Amino acid sequence: MMTLCQMAVDVLTTADGREKTAKSRDYAAQWFAARDAGTPIEIGAAKPPLRPARPEKPELLNPRDVPKRKPGSPQGRIALLHAVAHIELNAVDLHWDIIPRFAHIKMPIGFYDDWVKSADEESKHFNLMCDCLEELGSHYGALPAHAGMWRAAEDTIDDFMGRLAVVPMVLEARGLDVTPGMIDIFRKADATSAVSALETIYAEEVGHVAYGSKWFHFLCGRHDEDPKDAFHSLVRKYFKGNLKPPFNEEKRAEAGLPPDFYWPLT
Repeated sequence: MMTLCQMAVDVLTTADGREKTAKSRDYAAQWFAARDAGTPIEIGAAKPPLRPARPEKPELLNPRDVPKRKPGSPQGRIALLHAVAHIELNAVDLHWDIIPRFAHIKMPIGFYDDWVKSADEESKHFNLMCDCLEELGSHYGALPAHAGMWRAAEDTIDDFMGRLAVVPMVLEARGLDVTPGMIDIFRKADATSAVSALETIYAEEVGHVAYGSKWFHFLCGRHDEDPKDAFHSLVRKYFKGNLKPPFNEEKRAEAGLPPDFYWPLT
């Protein structure tokens, strides 16, 4: 039986997106089945790669070089779905990476439950986006994508609290701000599959931000640090640039992110 860390590294070293997410969902099902049976899978230890395996396509470009497309056109909507698919694939890897990367730090089993569940949901989200792209005659890999997506992981490679601050509490929280606008774009275009997929993503991302906030606060308590001060100093250290309003204050509050965490960073 593989340990959870070995499962994570297997996902991280699988290049094809559909294959990666199939493994991810299978391992998540195994984890929760074992938890329900009262025989949890061992966390173990395994060395994650510095960067996850990626398919040959999409070509990864500097963020400045990714072509800008108008979301009002069919091509623009395909580009938007492609960008979301790329974000979701990176999220699958980010959620699996945190498990072996910081396995040497003792955490309650609920931490692993939350991260395996997030990885499973991100895998579902990637597949939903791929299905939407295929329905529109495209596919993941058909367009270039953003090469900077993994940078937050590399920057926080040896900082557990930094990883939690930047990935779920900044990058995923940003998804809560921008997704309602994307849903409107597809609703105006009568793209029912895309609307339904994005609504699923929007509902589930709140949980991922909440897991980040919960375990960040847990570690602050363990180290006797003030969560707000720690968050501000870690985001200033690892996140390039300022946070940009408008913020989805209602959904952020639902996820355990009060305004005094993010407004001072604008």
